[in-house]
Parts: sequence; structure tokens; C-alpha cells
Amino acid sequence: MQIPGPNDPTVVPRKNMARADGKRSLIGLSKVQLRAALIEIGVPEKQAGMRSGQVWHWLYHRGVTQIAAMANISKDMRELLDQHFVVGRPEVVTAQVSSDGTRKWLLRFDDGEEAECVFIPDAWRGTLCVSSQVGCTLNCRFCFTGTMKLVRNLTAAEIVGQVMLARDALGEWPGAAPVAITRPAASDGADDEDEEEDSPWVPGAHNPGSNYTSEGRMLTNIVMMGMGEPLYNFENVRDALAIVMDGEGLGLSKRRITLSTSGVVPMMARAGAEIGVNLAVSLHAVTKEIRDEIVPINKKYGIEELLTACSEYPGANNARRITFEYVMLAGKNDSDHDAHELVRLIRKYRLPAKVNLIPFNPWPGSIYECSSDARIRAFSDIIFEAGISAPVRRPRGRDIMAACGQLKSASEKISRAELDKRAAEKEENWV
Repeated sequence: MQIPGPNDPTVVPRKNMARADGKRSLIGLSKVQLRAALIEIGVPEKQAGMRSGQVWHWLYHRGVTQIAAMANISKDMRELLDQHFVVGRPEVVTAQVSSDGTRKWLLRFDDGEEAECVFIPDAWRGTLCVSSQVGCTLNCRFCFTGTMKLVRNLTAAEIVGQVMLARDALGEWPGAAPVAITRPAASDGADDEDEEEDSPWVPGAHNPGSNYTSEGRMLTNIVMMGMGEPLYNFENVRDALAIVMDGEGLGLSKRRITLSTSGVVPMMARAGAEIGVNLAVSLHAVTKEIRDEIVPINKKYGIEELLTACSEYPGANNARRITFEYVMLAGKNDSDHDAHELVRLIRKYRLPAKVNLIPFNPWPGSIYECSSDARIRAFSDIIFEAGISAPVRRPRGRDIMAACGQLKSASEKISRAELDKRAAEKEENWV
């Protein structure tokens, strides 16, 4: 359920369609919900706690994809479970691997709607970029997802399912082997004779399938930075991340999870209190004029209101800094004056912060250009010299449209006029 602020758009996304077979996904249910669901189908209350514990273990420690694989549960009980439930995974429509090792999955859910998630491998960590909505209610002008209409929120099951699917592909379950994912054949007639066969990304000689520990996972970090605005799907995001962070669930520390918002100010304090993960804010500009243009939610929640909410975010300190995302747009927000103003604002609100500078990633129909390397370096140097960390994020997955701001669930050709029309329709709901 969306929880709007007092002046937020009232979005009524389409409801999820039930599965044709009437079954319910086990993935995404909390422990309390799982126990109640078992009692509902006839499992005696005295057994429900034990049975739900067994199912939970098979789901999140063993990573099974079929109820029949839950070996220490009796055959009769498995048959009962199978009558009412599925383990639940999104369907992989396409799976692509970038030349830099980044992986992108286009996923289809039970009602046929689609979203994307991306895995970014680095030397010492692997980050999964997770979507929270099909489409987006916002219209940030530099973002490809922002050109889409909001179709619906993703459920907790669909959010957790993205993490489960990534761990499937990486072979992150005990006894599992990584699943090879190859690029689909080019559909535009491009010559791909020079492409080599893709193989699973395995850092060094580590194979989590044969030597599983939580510390040895390739998937070490999660960022809620995929399609959609997480704080407009608060309850489902909260419930999904509770399973991801559960020590008996997927077991990722909240310090390894980051939630990104474009600035839904009324929900930020609640996110800090009820979810408690790291906060990233899509700032992208330091003046009202420019931020109104590129991040139009600024017209409702201005920079001062947003930064005040950041200063009050629960748990923010020098060890858990707020990250400000700042996409570098040539001639728009990248001057020395902009950099000095960003430093001034961070100091004014006494924010424990770092700034991620993001070279703009182009997409079909975009009207912006990326700042030059020299301009980005100069911008970064000003912030660093003020004692604030300002690393430049190296673009990853550009060749498969998997980089920041490039995610979109379908290859849809949209005219400039249509893009402007969609943006205007979204903003009408905010007045």
C-alpha cells in the first residue's frame, strides 16, 4: 500500500492479478504470516511453528525452488503445501552480461508486468540494484525509468524474489553451482560475431556453492535504486528488506543495504525508524530552478525541506553517512559555483555526508549530455578540498543499458512530445 504525504500524488496503481492456479507465493511472507498461512490450510497449530521454521530454512538458507525439494518435510505435508503454495521466483525474460561483468535481468511477474534488476560485481563486493515499482510515479528528466507511467507497486514477494533470483544465478546456495547466463541473440541485426561466450562471474577461485558462508557471498550489498521510488511503496519495501536482513532469512546486514529516494520527505523519518538502512538522496542540483527541472518532486519538497529531513534521519552519523547522488549534466549543474554551493549546503545543515558524482548515462530521447571528464574532476576536487568525500562513480553496464538512470522494462520508442506529455500528466497529480 502506498503511503502518500499530505501533498503527494494519490497514485492508484493497478492491483496484482492472482495466479491462474490460485496458489500463493511463500517468498515474501514474514515468519508470522507464514505460520498463519500454514494454519489456514489445515496444519495443526501445535505443528505450525515447527513446520514454518522448516519451510523458512529451505527457502532462505537452501534456496529451493520447488516444495518437493524440502527433504525433511513429510511427503503428505509437502503435497499439502504444493496444493496451496509455490516457492515463487520471477520469470527471466532476458539476461544480459556487460563487457565489464555487470548483469541485467528483465523479469516478468505473475500478472505479466515486467521490471529490471542489475548485479554489479567489484573486486571486494557485489551489489544488486533492486526495483520497487513497475514504472515510476516520478519524472526525473535525466532518468529513463521516469519516462514510464507507473503501472503498479511490486509486492514484498516480488522484491525479495529479485534477490533470490540473483543468488540463484550466482550459485549462492549450499551445494549449488553458478548458473551460466549468456547474452540473448541480437534482435536488431547487429553483428555479434566477435562476442565471446559469457561465463558466470566468480572472483578469484571462490565458489560459494562448494564452500558456503554468509561472509563469502558474492552478493554482498543491496541498493534500492532500481525502477521506481521506494518510499512510494513503503510497506512492501519495508517487509521485503526485513526478510533480507533477518539473520535466519537472507542475513544481509542493514549496513550493506541502501535505500535511495528522490525526496519523499514525509516518509524519510519513518524509513529510518522502521527500516534503518543507509539513506541515499537523489539531489542532482543545488538551486530551486535546476532541481525543479530535473527532479520535479522538488516543486513539492524543496531543497531546504529535504536537507532538514536528512539532518533528522535516524541513525545518520559519521560512520553511517547520507549519500547524495549527483548526476553530472553538461552546462546544467556542473559549474564550480554549483560545487561550492553543494559544500555550503552540507555544512549549513551539518550533514554527515558523502557525494556520489554520477556521469550522465545517455538513453534514447534524452535531452542532456554528460559533463566532460575534466569538468567532473574539477567539481570533485572542490568538494574533496572542503573535506567531503566526492568519488566519481564509474559507469557500469552502459553497453546493455544497465547503468544508473537507464533501467526501463521495455524497449519502447517514445517521441519527445510524448515524453513531455507524460511528464506533465504526472505533475498535474501533484498540484
